[in-house]
Amino acid sequence: MGVPAFFRWLSRKYPSIIVHCVEEKGKECKGVRIPVDTTKPNPNEVEFDNLYLDMNGIIHPCTHPEDKPAPKNEDEMMVAIFEYIDRLFNIVRPRRVLYMAIDGVAPRAKMNQQRSRRFRASKEGVELTEEKTRMREEIIQRGGYLPPEEVKERFDSNCITPGTEFMDNLAQCLRYYVADRLSNDPGWKNVVVFLSDASVPGEGEHKIMDFIRRQRAQPNHDPNTHHCLCGADADLIMLGLATHEPNFTIIREEFKPNKPRPCALCGQIGHELKECQGVAREKQGQHDEFADTMPTAEQEFIFIRLSVLREYLARELTMASLPFAFDFERSVDDWVFMCFFVGNDFLPHLPSLEIREGAIDRLVGIYKDVVHKTGGYLTQNGFVNLERVEMIMLAVGVAEDNIFRKRKEDDEHFKRRNKEKRKRMKAEQQGPAFLTTGQFAPQALGRRDRPDPVQNARYQAYNMRMHSNMDAAQSLKAMMKNGGNSSAGSSDGRGLKRKPEDSDSEPEPEDNVRLWEDGWKQRYYKTKFDVDASDEGFRKKVVQSYVEGLCWVLQYYYQGCASWKWYFPFHYAPFASDFRDIKGMFSEFEKDTKPFKPLEQLMGVFPAASGNFLPTTWRNLMVSPDSSIIDFYPDDFAIDLNGKKYAWQGVALLPFVDERRLRAALADVYPDLTSDEVRRNSLGSDVLFLGKFHPLFDFIHELYRSETPEVSVIPAELCHGLQGTLNLDDNPVLPDKPVRSPIPTLRDISQCTAINVKFKDPQFSEGFVFKAVLLSGAKIPSKVLKPEDWERRNREPWRPQLGFNPNRQQAHLDQSAFRALSHSVNRNQHGGQYSNTPPPSSYQQGVYRPPSSSHQQFQHSRQNSILGAPPSFGFQPPFPRLQQPRGGSHSGGQGWDRVMQVQQTAYQQNQNRGGAGPSGYQQQRYDQRRNEWPDRRENRGQHDQAFRPSRTYPPPPPTRRYHWN
Repeated sequence: MGVPAFFRWLSRKYPSIIVHCVEEKGKECKGVRIPVDTTKPNPNEVEFDNLYLDMNGIIHPCTHPEDKPAPKNEDEMMVAIFEYIDRLFNIVRPRRVLYMAIDGVAPRAKMNQQRSRRFRASKEGVELTEEKTRMREEIIQRGGYLPPEEVKERFDSNCITPGTEFMDNLAQCLRYYVADRLSNDPGWKNVVVFLSDASVPGEGEHKIMDFIRRQRAQPNHDPNTHHCLCGADADLIMLGLATHEPNFTIIREEFKPNKPRPCALCGQIGHELKECQGVAREKQGQHDEFADTMPTAEQEFIFIRLSVLREYLARELTMASLPFAFDFERSVDDWVFMCFFVGNDFLPHLPSLEIREGAIDRLVGIYKDVVHKTGGYLTQNGFVNLERVEMIMLAVGVAEDNIFRKRKEDDEHFKRRNKEKRKRMKAEQQGPAFLTTGQFAPQALGRRDRPDPVQNARYQAYNMRMHSNMDAAQSLKAMMKNGGNSSAGSSDGRGLKRKPEDSDSEPEPEDNVRLWEDGWKQRYYKTKFDVDASDEGFRKKVVQSYVEGLCWVLQYYYQGCASWKWYFPFHYAPFASDFRDIKGMFSEFEKDTKPFKPLEQLMGVFPAASGNFLPTTWRNLMVSPDSSIIDFYPDDFAIDLNGKKYAWQGVALLPFVDERRLRAALADVYPDLTSDEVRRNSLGSDVLFLGKFHPLFDFIHELYRSETPEVSVIPAELCHGLQGTLNLDDNPVLPDKPVRSPIPTLRDISQCTAINVKFKDPQFSEGFVFKAVLLSGAKIPSKVLKPEDWERRNREPWRPQLGFNPNRQQAHLDQSAFRALSHSVNRNQHGGQYSNTPPPSSYQQGVYRPPSSSHQQFQHSRQNSILGAPPSFGFQPPFPRLQQPRGGSHSGGQGWDRVMQVQQTAYQQNQNRGGAGPSGYQQQRYDQRRNEWPDRRENRGQHDQAFRPSRTYPPPPPTRRYHWN
């Protein structure tokens, strides 16, 4: 759904809804890959019944990923999709149902947004190609280096649309994939798999919701089914709440901002296309063996627990002293409805409601204030009470003027902060004119290396004074040149010209509406709609269309598609203050509307640049000057930023497609379709797969044996209460029959044990209403939130939770383990801050030289002692704050090396005599495992007497009592 910042806002406001997935990885033994055993309990300590995959959220990142090299061909894309599904199955491990839904033909209201996206993608692709060509020419003229331009066909992501050959091939590949897993993976043996490909009309997530709604309405449905839905769209959260299922979880990729992306010109990471300088690539590895690899981290997944979100909403939406009985389920429906105002895929958001400005919190506050006057809730079972909605909208309209002014103030404040930040960063990059060295130089906090000692303190102080005087003299000269002004420019404007980097970074487009100034409503309607604000009839028409849209969207979420033909016929939304007298603006939608066919939808959403996915005669309608619908396919179009900063946030001003004109033009080219194109242009049905171990297998197998042409009803007792009708498939997957692989790199299935059949959801009479309530027998999950969770919010650092068990045992390290870990991690560092200082005068038998080799030897021995190996002892001088001898030369000194050698020999002799340290200091170590000291084990027996610790330790630090000679 078109709510760009919704998930970020939700996860920050309700942080406990997020749980990090625990994922078990496959192993490899002697070159043989051992897959994960998904029959074992879920490592997340929760068992899911049904897993639903919104496949378009999987297809796009697998076919054109942003953070790794793209697949070379279509076969690699299919394999990537299979691996992605395998990974999700390993994490979730469903026990009953796997439902894979690919976007089919969408309702007309959604097609407008699809059309905008595809036209944008085509335009951005052309602009990127032109920019790359221009930048390449400039860099080569400057003598820069660029790798030779690869001649390869660019993958057009617009082919991920129903009706294309790519989507038809994908459906065939997924049939093979499901048959293979059901035949060979024991974790799939009891799972029923539903495949709803692109030939089945409807968006993927809404086909899933329709399946859940219809199963909930069956008498044999388990009200405590645990659902898990995979997808990254924000509307999945709304859809999950709208089901009123108590156990509903969403799994999605964890969003990590600022991922490194390679330059589109040179392929190197660290800069964008516009910053490319044509510098030769550095060698990757000793022999450049990593030249074609990109450093990427595996994408991680998170769970969104809607049961916890319901806990948050129960606290936030609960209202006391209502004139009617409080119903939490109804208040959740109202919350979902109010979220539509900040944006969705079917309606533009209201100008005064921005989610980044706390629009949802503002709506909830107004809702709780006004609901006492409304006399009831805003919605019921997906139907809107417009009279009550009007009261909410008018309350928002009262605050619109202040909202626009506050938005302008915040924007100006943000620009000032950014400008100051740029100046500060520039000053830090330039650095001060003079930095002293030695121990007077600034040191970073926490550094463990020792600053170099000052050679000549008087000379160092003299340099500091001279540079300070020079800076003051230069500042005085600059001020005198500017006529006594300290700034770069004089008061009369005749000073030095301000450099471009000192000004604002980017010129902003002119905003003719100026919502923060008086008269904003008149300017808005004149600029956006080209009508006068005094035209009450037109404003009422816009409001009526928006009200119809609100009713359509809510029914779409709770009851299914109310009309395949309806759409919002404007690019912009009205103001909240315009929602007056809306009670009678809507009655009902047109009945028995039909969706477009797949090729018809392609004509409605594709730009002319993607016409290669269409039949030749159909493509000509996009480019021929004589075409009656040539105006539907402009070569260029304007993008109105509408107060935003980036083009992707703006409004694409495309003409709306007239369905009547489109169908009339296509009537002349329909006879030109081939048999394969006719098949791809027809609407299909869902397909059910299962393996031979499933209780329903024999029932379906008998249907094929008897060649039953009639529709059969699924026996609910054989399939966990699932209901629906079955029909024989024209090209079925049957047991003991080979299944040919559509991908050359994958083997055929010689012994298939799976079977498939066409499936249709349970049907209901016209006018049936699905109840938006908790089902009888549903058990509310145990409370998760603690009292401190209500107050934490953003005031304390958030710590992620792994898995669903909040009491999971965490790894704990005691103090000794932390010391060992720090020693191991910092093995390349030289101890403390003063570890390289010279020894005391009593040890100066010559000119001092730092103990480089001996110190490294001791560091190595310390690492070995951590790992359990006996150390080869080398003494490290423990004395702090010692001065270097005069002369400072590091050559020719042998005295300290002799001392080190003598001490090492003496220590080894003591060890051979029985472990005594210097001066008879007997080293004993408290045995934590036995809870005693070693001298208490003398009379334990022969075996205990032979016991010796596997690790030895260096002697204790010397004191004045001991003199090592």
